[in-house]
Amino acid sequence: MNIDVERLRSDLIDYLGTAFYAGFGPAVVEISEVENATLEQLVEIALRFGFNIEDYKIRNR
Repeated sequence: MNIDVERLRSDLIDYLGTAFYAGFGPAVVEISEVENATLEQLVEIALRFGFNIEDYKIRNR
C-alpha cells in the first residue's frame, strides 16, 4: 500500500487534538498511539475514525 504516511499521521493528530480540546480527554492516549504507529496501525486507526484511506494513496503520475 503506497500511502502518504506523514500526511495521514498529521491529519490524525490534528483530528484527535481537536477532540481533546473539545473535552474528550482520552484522545491524548490516541495521539500517543498515532505518533508511534506503524503504517498498518495508522490505517487501522484512521479507518476507526472514518478517514477515507483512498485520500492518502500516492498516485503515480
